[in-house]
Amino acid sequence: MARFARLTVLNSMIEVGLVPVFHHDDLDTARSIVSALSRGGARVIEFTNRGDHAFEVFSELERYCASDHPQVILGAGSVVDEVTAATYINVGANFVVGPTLDRRIAEVCNRRKIAYSPGCASPTEVALAHELGCEIVKVFPGGLVGGPAFVKAILGPCPWALLMPTGGVDITEESLSGWFEAGVPCVGIGSKLVSRDLVDTANWNALEQRTASVVSTILELR
Repeated sequence: MARFARLTVLNSMIEVGLVPVFHHDDLDTARSIVSALSRGGARVIEFTNRGDHAFEVFSELERYCASDHPQVILGAGSVVDEVTAATYINVGANFVVGPTLDRRIAEVCNRRKIAYSPGCASPTEVALAHELGCEIVKVFPGGLVGGPAFVKAILGPCPWALLMPTGGVDITEESLSGWFEAGVPCVGIGSKLVSRDLVDTANWNALEQRTASVVSTILELR
């Protein structure tokens, strides 16, 4: 069962403006990543569903968050079917993110009052996501569907849309300013934030500092 109410999850995404995205097969490493992100000011973190037994790592990671970082809201990403969504929800996922839009996932999440951010790449998909009750819609892949210009184009006729780009978002001020000036409430950042070099060298202090810098930049841009 989710530790956080759906409204709390959505409001936290907007308040912080950053949703780090990562995956790691090793539980101890995943714990260290979450700890560094949390110390840097990230409150909403997406663990992606990659490879066999990923949900088992997620389950233990959520237990770790509950005991050691209770303010962290952990969700599951790269979810493409309702069975996988239900599996993650049953081991504590506080939100679900997908690269695509799936009506059945929306139904499962709505039954359990879990926030669902599907990946959308067209005005029609965004509109359908709204019909299915999705509050924050993921724009994916953000850089390839048109970047900040795509967000501006959608917000023209649909100013109520809350769009979270993932893929194509960098940690630089130039990249972040482009997205937030376009009108996004938050961004998802993966390997540009949780980079392989920092993980391979276990440089958790650098990851913490990088996260804090991104959070600070977003605050200043607002």
